[in-house]
Amino acid sequence: MKDEEIILKINQTLEKIRPFLISDGGNVDFVKYEDNIVYLKLSGACSNCGLIDYTINDGIKELLINEIPQIKDVKNVEP
Repeated sequence: MKDEEIILKINQTLEKIRPFLISDGGNVDFVKYEDNIVYLKLSGACSNCGLIDYTINDGIKELLINEIPQIKDVKNVEP
């Protein structure tokens, strides 16, 4: 799969979870995909939530890796 296809799939996958984040006052934005790592920026209530690591690692990262096997890691870009 080409990087362009992976980026499209990343954005489609983020659209599936975005409503849950928005319902809690937060959101997630795709920043970039580089060297099999997805860089995201959490915003709103998610940006300074005490559970941000859980949201990234056990939620978003798990979903993205399950949907797109090429992804090796997901990192939050600090605001």
